[in-house]
Amino acid sequence: MSMSDLPSAIGPTAEETRLKLVELIANGSLSAGQRLGSERALAATLGVSRSTLRQALAVLEDSDAVRRIPGRGGGTFVSAQKIERDLSRIVGVPAYLRDQGITAGSRVISAAVLAADDETAAALGLASDALVYDIVRIRLADGAPISLERARFPADRFPGLLELPLGGSVYELLEQEYSVTPHEALERIEVVPAGADEGSILGVPAGAPLLSVTRTTEDAAGARIEFSHDLFRADRTRIVVRTPGRAGVTGSARTRGNIIELRASSR
Repeated sequence: MSMSDLPSAIGPTAEETRLKLVELIANGSLSAGQRLGSERALAATLGVSRSTLRQALAVLEDSDAVRRIPGRGGGTFVSAQKIERDLSRIVGVPAYLRDQGITAGSRVISAAVLAADDETAAALGLASDALVYDIVRIRLADGAPISLERARFPADRFPGLLELPLGGSVYELLEQEYSVTPHEALERIEVVPAGADEGSILGVPAGAPLLSVTRTTEDAAGARIEFSHDLFRADRTRIVVRTPGRAGVTGSARTRGNIIELRASSR
């Protein structure tokens, strides 16, 4: 459903104002992150009263088209595009950003060889002293941070991985360099508050909600090839799941409080 299709309980003049603002956002005249200016100036530009404008903005805020920030430096801003993360298929971040017309980017924070800790060893089915590659990256969408990810891979399975360019999709590297394709992933999702460091990296205040995604990925033979933990900005991310009919079910989804477990398979 598009913003223009949303039902509205406001009067006809306010509805016309809302649709005009929707049109300005859709055609790029009002861009993501842009401050709309004072109510007085915007009402004058649109030729409506301030009370009519407030009604239209309230509906737009409810639909996440705009966001209001109180205080001296606040105002009404055009919301950034929501990024859809489809958990029904296994692809790297660059691929699903490209599919949505968004420019993908990465900053590699660190890449190292470490001895697996107990959690990583258990997740990957490794001995406690096994070596893993530890890769930490910030993912960018149109130049803005969208997620902080930490991924670990068994070092003996992928020799030389850290010598390859790590700014794109590691899944694509695994396929190109090692002929390994992710086949199935178990993902656990929960909402967590941002710490001070995480908030600084992702451009959100400490305590802001983040989507925490813990993933274990297997290849076609059932061998575990990745254990990762990603933190996504909740205000920029929408989770999408495509549910197949009975004949296509490959796993189950269960809800426990605010934790969701999903299995995705390659197609």
